[in-house]
Amino acid sequence: MIDPDRPGQLVKLTGFLSSVPSAFEAELHEGEGLLCPLPPSAPILVFQPLCPLLSFPAFRTSLCLHSSDLISHSQGLPDCRPESSRSWNLPHLGENDDPGSLGPEVASAPVRMCPRHPEPVPLAHPLPVLKEALEKVDRILRQALSAPGLAAMSAVVIHNDTVLWTGNFGRKNGSDPASGPPNEYTMYRISSISKIFPVLMLYRLWEEGTVASLDDPLERYASTFTINNPLGMASAPEQQTLMDELEKVGPAPRPSSVTLRRMASQLSGLPRRLRSTSLLWRGSTQEALSLLKDDVLVADPGTRCHYSTLAFSLLAHVLAAHTAQGDYQRWILENVLEPLGMEDTGFDLTPLVRARLAAGFYGSGRPAPLYDLGWYRPSGQMYSTPADLAKLAMVLLGGGPPLLRPDAAKALLAPLLACSGAYFANETGTPWEFHAQGGYRVVRKDGDLDGYAATFSLVPPLRLSLVLLLAGPRPPGRDLVAQAYDVLLPAMERALREAEPSPAPPPSARPFAGYFTFANQTFYEVRPGPEGELRLRQFGPRVEALVPPAFRTLALRHLRGRVFQLHVAREFPCELPLGDAWLSLEAQHGQLVNFYPLDRHGLSPGFDVPGLNTYRVLRLQRKPVFKTQ
Repeated sequence: MIDPDRPGQLVKLTGFLSSVPSAFEAELHEGEGLLCPLPPSAPILVFQPLCPLLSFPAFRTSLCLHSSDLISHSQGLPDCRPESSRSWNLPHLGENDDPGSLGPEVASAPVRMCPRHPEPVPLAHPLPVLKEALEKVDRILRQALSAPGLAAMSAVVIHNDTVLWTGNFGRKNGSDPASGPPNEYTMYRISSISKIFPVLMLYRLWEEGTVASLDDPLERYASTFTINNPLGMASAPEQQTLMDELEKVGPAPRPSSVTLRRMASQLSGLPRRLRSTSLLWRGSTQEALSLLKDDVLVADPGTRCHYSTLAFSLLAHVLAAHTAQGDYQRWILENVLEPLGMEDTGFDLTPLVRARLAAGFYGSGRPAPLYDLGWYRPSGQMYSTPADLAKLAMVLLGGGPPLLRPDAAKALLAPLLACSGAYFANETGTPWEFHAQGGYRVVRKDGDLDGYAATFSLVPPLRLSLVLLLAGPRPPGRDLVAQAYDVLLPAMERALREAEPSPAPPPSARPFAGYFTFANQTFYEVRPGPEGELRLRQFGPRVEALVPPAFRTLALRHLRGRVFQLHVAREFPCELPLGDAWLSLEAQHGQLVNFYPLDRHGLSPGFDVPGLNTYRVLRLQRKPVFKTQ
């Protein structure tokens, strides 16, 4: 936003290409005029409102923001800059500089490149850039196996619907020298990765209508639920005596605001566990609700990230009571595990499961017991294999059979609140912890239980996933998953950018090719490229003086009918410096260009770019030539 009280600010230009009021007048061959010249009805640049940034000899204008529209003022604002400074200059290019570059003055400064995320196009494996990255990941994990107590480790990297790599290290049973290595079908306890499944249940019941809203209060589904919320009350009335004050325990509480979504995202404010219980507690849900009546929230719901194992177990058991199965584990089996083919994932540590588990150890090397979590089972009891969790990752990345509708799947992976520096993640979601890394949000669910550690992670913009399962504690030092993503993120980004297809051509270029103008101020040529794709070039003396050649032409990707999409390049500077201003190439990339219906000659008379508030860019009969005023 422009601050009128701060003169000399750099200003971002967000309009269509460099649609700049021109100091030149177009003159057409043989006296041909514009088809329908109009004064500019919707300005598309943003200027400093109290001191015009641009000033040309024949045209002075300043623009300012008003509500949601940009309003043009042709007079009434003072030109408060000296005449000598009223110009628009590109960075100086030396004799040996590439004319399509930004020049040495700009290149020396950090340049943010766009698009921020490449398009998730299909990849033809194997790719050398990914092969090299995966070899580095293999070395990182192999070296970590020397950590105390870490006996076995399995990892899998997934892209979209394809397993790119699996790595298995150590021995399935670290106490047995004759034990073989684990593999992708070796079972591990996945501890808090189990929390993903109550959330999948919540979203499915929401889709089916059993849950009316993700933001329903828990009381709607557990009528006896109540808990003291001293952090969210109105101010207390005066008390007559100290004893009265202690007996009344403050004012009457307002509704708890413990909603289903907050329970699923570490925002409920519920304690980590029920008071006076351990993870082995074997009570009932009604007993749990009774224990909560005399307990207190540790945070006002929705205001602070606070880890709660209690919240996920309570959510699972309460919701299960509203299903036909009436049992949480049975519902997960029938609605998630069986449809996804996750045959080696479950809850019960039967003798057969124990025989297939990698043996877990403490850091001291002592074997860890396999205990049952009782009522807390939904929060950490489950076991699984790398192969099964890869199936779940594919589904959540959109590469497998859909488990949720697109709107629900999108909500599932969205962050809800930024967490304070004291919390172990940057943001929280349902049920994820979000970590900022390499320009991406890494969506993670980590779990640690006696003898085991596990991470399930996704990077949705890249359709990338990493699953890491350990029989033993996490190694000291920097997180292994973060180390792996240091390598994987740039490699996958490069692979996707290099695989990006050329813009699709239309069936015929003829209806759209030609010369166009916006109000006789800016001029465009649309012509086919070498492979039939359309290219839109802005031209004219002012453009040639201001804009480097590399950024005067954009590709037009054909979508359907008469609709195209602007495509700047596979990678480009997000903002183009133009003297004291910045032209936003990022704002142009991906915008839709809507050509008008064809006339009797089979030509489109013009086009609009609605996303840039640019309308009535009209066809010219011939190429314009220019003369200065």
